Amino acid sequence: MKTGDIKAMFNPKTVAVIGASDEEGSVGRALMENLLLSDRRKVFPVNTKKETILGLAAYRYIADIPEHIDLAIVSTPAATVPGIVEECGKAEVEGVTIISAGFKETGEEGKRLEREIMEIRGHYGMRIVGPNCIGIIRPNIDLNASFLKTNPAKGNIAFISHSGALGGAILDWAVNSHIGFSMFASLGSMIDVDFGDLIDFLGNDYQTRSIMLYMEGVGNAKKFMSAARGFARNKPIIIVKPGRFTESARAARSHTGAMAGDDEVYNAAFKRVGVIRVKEFADLFHAAEVLDSKYLPKGQRLAIVTNAGGFGVLATDALIGLGGRLAVLSEKSISELDSFLPAFWSKGNPVDVLGDADRDRYIKAAQVCLSDPNIDGMLAIYAPQAILRPDILAEAIVAVSKQTPKPIITAWIGGESAQKGRDIFLKNNIPTYGNPEDAVKTYLYMYKYSRNLALLYETPSELSLQDAPPKNHLKAFIRRVTGEGRTLLTEEESKDFLINYGIPVTMPFMAHDVEGAVSLAGRIRYPVVLKVVSPEITHKSDVGGIRTGIYSDAQLRTEYSGLIRSVQEKAPHASITGITVQKMIEDIDYEIILGEKKDKDFGSVILFGMGGVGTEVFKDISVGLPPLNQTLARRLMEETEVYKVLHGYRGKEAADFKELEQIIVSFSNLIVDFPEIAEMDINPVAISNGRAYALDARIVLDPDCIEHTMQYPHLVITPYPTRYVTTWRMKDGKEVTLRPIRPEDEPLEHELLSTLSEETLRVRFFTILKDISHEMLTRFCNIDYDREMAIVAEIKEGDTKKIIGICRIIIENDLKTAEYAVLVHDDYQGRGLGYKLLDVIIGIGQDKGLEEIYGTVLSENEKMLGTAKKLGFRQSRQPDGITKVTLRLR
Repeated sequence: MKTGDIKAMFNPKTVAVIGASDEEGSVGRALMENLLLSDRRKVFPVNTKKETILGLAAYRYIADIPEHIDLAIVSTPAATVPGIVEECGKAEVEGVTIISAGFKETGEEGKRLEREIMEIRGHYGMRIVGPNCIGIIRPNIDLNASFLKTNPAKGNIAFISHSGALGGAILDWAVNSHIGFSMFASLGSMIDVDFGDLIDFLGNDYQTRSIMLYMEGVGNAKKFMSAARGFARNKPIIIVKPGRFTESARAARSHTGAMAGDDEVYNAAFKRVGVIRVKEFADLFHAAEVLDSKYLPKGQRLAIVTNAGGFGVLATDALIGLGGRLAVLSEKSISELDSFLPAFWSKGNPVDVLGDADRDRYIKAAQVCLSDPNIDGMLAIYAPQAILRPDILAEAIVAVSKQTPKPIITAWIGGESAQKGRDIFLKNNIPTYGNPEDAVKTYLYMYKYSRNLALLYETPSELSLQDAPPKNHLKAFIRRVTGEGRTLLTEEESKDFLINYGIPVTMPFMAHDVEGAVSLAGRIRYPVVLKVVSPEITHKSDVGGIRTGIYSDAQLRTEYSGLIRSVQEKAPHASITGITVQKMIEDIDYEIILGEKKDKDFGSVILFGMGGVGTEVFKDISVGLPPLNQTLARRLMEETEVYKVLHGYRGKEAADFKELEQIIVSFSNLIVDFPEIAEMDINPVAISNGRAYALDARIVLDPDCIEHTMQYPHLVITPYPTRYVTTWRMKDGKEVTLRPIRPEDEPLEHELLSTLSEETLRVRFFTILKDISHEMLTRFCNIDYDREMAIVAEIKEGDTKKIIGICRIIIENDLKTAEYAVLVHDDYQGRGLGYKLLDVIIGIGQDKGLEEIYGTVLSENEKMLGTAKKLGFRQSRQPDGITKVTLRLR
C-alpha cells in the first residue's frame, strides 16, 4: 500500500473536482471558480453529465484524467462518496477532500458511510480531509480549494477549524480586519487528517509563524501531543476549545474520577506541550500576533506607566482579575522616580507621570521601571493630552524597547491621532491595543506561553531495570483478580501497590467479625479507624462506613454494630465482607488527594488537590499527564490553592515538599508501569508533623487493558527510553555512550553540525547547510520517542561532553515502515561507529514491530552503501544519483 503524500495534497500541481458544475450558486461551481483564480496548477472537472465546465473539458471519471492527481475534491451526495473514494484510490490520488455532508452528523447510516470510507483509505493509503468540511485555502501559494467566497490576504498565521461554518465566519471577520493567513483549513468530521497532521505540516512551512486552532475534539490525542511538542517552541499554537463535558466524571467510581472533567484534562494537555488556550476568538488573533515575540516575560510582575491615572487603575483591575501580579517597585526605583516626577505622583505602581508629562518625563519613568529587577515587563499607556503627541512618544518607546530584553506592551487610547502611534508600534513588532484590558490580557498570555514552554524541556525517564521496583507479581495478581470477574481492589490490595513503589501507608488489618476487630484494636494499642469493606461501596463516608476513635473493648463492639447497621440502612443491597482496623494518624495538619483516571482522549492522567471530606465540595485540583518528574510534580502542586496552605498556617508545620514531590513521582511511575489501572485514588494523604501517609487507597482495574501489546497504551507522552542507553567502544578503544536524544542536546547538536566538512554535510543532507537554524535544531532534538527515535553517540573529553554521531529513524503513517539516516563526524569516521549506529537502528525497528526500514543514500557515498550491504540491506538505484537501501525486518 502506498501512503498518500500530504505535502502534495496541500501544495498540489493537479486538482480534480468531482462534482464540478457550472450552475450558479452550486458548491461545484464555487470550487471551480476559486481554483481557477490561479494558473499555478492544472484543474480537471469531473462530471458524468457534462462535456465542458467553465471552458474546461470535463471527465466522466477520475480514471479518465490523463495525469496523476495530487488532490481530488469531492462534492457529490454522501451515498456516492465511498465509491468515488475507491476510484481515487485506484487512480493513486495523493489526497481527497470530501466537502459533502450527510455523514455521522445524520445518524447511523452516515456513520456507516464513514466506516466504509476509512476501510477504503486503509486499503489504498490516500489521505482524506473531511467529510463535511469547507476545504483548504493557502494564500501564499494562490490555492483556494474551498467553496468560500472569501479570499484572505497572504500572511503568516495558519487557522485550522473543526467547524466549517464557524471557521468561515471567523475567517470573514479576520479578512475584514486586514489579517493575512498562510493557511485556512476546515477539517469537518476529521476521519483521517486531523490537528496533529496539520501541525506537522505547518511546522515545516517557513511562511507560517503561528498556528490558531478552533477545536471541538482533539482527534488522535497522541498524534496531536507529539506534533505540538515538536513545534510549539518555534511556532506558537493558540487554541479556542468550547464546551465543558461531564460524561466521564458521571461514570467514575473514585473521588479522582468524579472530580476531573474533560475540560481540566484538555487544559493540562495543552500546558504540557506548550500550547496556549484562550477563551475568546479575538484573543486568538491577539495571541497569534505576539507569542512569537523575541522577548517573553520571565514572570507575571507587570509595571504600568501611564499619563492618565484612571486608565492605570483599569489596567490594575484587569491584571489582578486575570490572576496577574502588579510589580512592587524597589526602594531604589521609587527614589529615582521621586527625583524627577511631581511631588504628588502615585508613589508606586501604576506609575502615573501625570497629564502634563512631556516625552522625556514619560521615557525616564519607563527606563527606571525596566531597569528594576522586581519587574518582568511593562505596560505603557497613553491617553490624549495637549502636551504629548502619540506618535512622538511611540517612537521614543520603540527606541527604549531596543535597549531591554523585557517585553513592552502598549495601550494607545484614542481615535485617529492615537492610531498614528499604534501604527509605529505595529511596524516595530511591539504589541499595541486601543484599551488597557486587552493589553494586560495579552501580557499574561505571553507569560503563560513562556511558562508552558519550559515544560517542553521536561522529559521524564522510564525507570531503568536497576531502579524499577519488582512488579511482575502484581501483574500476575491483576490477571488472577480479573479472571475472577473482579475489577475493584480492596484497600489492603491497593496499598500493596503503593508499598511496592515506596509510598508510605498506614496498613489496614482485616476483621471478619466483631471479636476479630476487638483483637486487632488491642494489638494496635493506638486510636483506630474502622472501615467497612464492600465491593459495591465507593465512598464509605457517604453511608456511615467509617468510624474513628479511642475505644474500650465494649465501646468497640458497640461501634462495630453501629457501623454495620448504618451501612445496611443506607446501602441495603451492598454485601459486607468485613471491617478493616488500622492505626489512626493523630494531629493531622493537612489532607490531600492523589489520584489517576483514564480520559477518553488523553489516556491516564494524574490529579492532585485538597483531600478528605472536602474533596468534591471545593474541587481544588490540578491535572497532569504522566510521566512526571520532580519539576512537573512541583508544578502540579503549585496550581492548587491547597499548595499555599501546605506552607503552614496558624502554627502548623509546613509540609515536606521534597517528600511530596517524591510521592507524586513514585505514584506516576506506578501509573506508567500499570496500564491495567483504570482509576486510582489515595484519599486522603494525611500530613502530620511534616510527614505524609496514605490513609486510604482504591484501585479500579481496566479489563480491556489486561492483555495489552503496546508498551504504553495508556500514555500520550512516551517516557524517555532509558532502555536504549548503553556504552560501547570504538575500534580504537574510545568509550562512547549511545543514548536517545534529549531537547537540551540542542547546543551539542549545533556543535556537531557546524564542525562537519562540506563533503559530510552534502552526503548526509544532499546539500551544504549554510544556516543551521534554531528551528531546525529544535525539530531534531525535541522528538516523540513513540514515532521517531534518534540515538546520539556521546564522548567525554575532559569535563566536556561532545556528540560525534547520530542515527535517526522516523516511522511512517502506516506504522510498518520507517526511514533511517546516519551521520558520523569526520574526525571519528572509519572507527566502526556508523556500522554500530545502523545496527542499533535495526534493533529499534525490530523493537517497534516494523516490517521494513529504508534509507536514501547518494550513489557516490560508497562508505554508507558498503556498511548497509554488510548489514543485509538490498540496494536499488533511483533517478538523480540516488540509491535506496532497504532491509526487511520480518
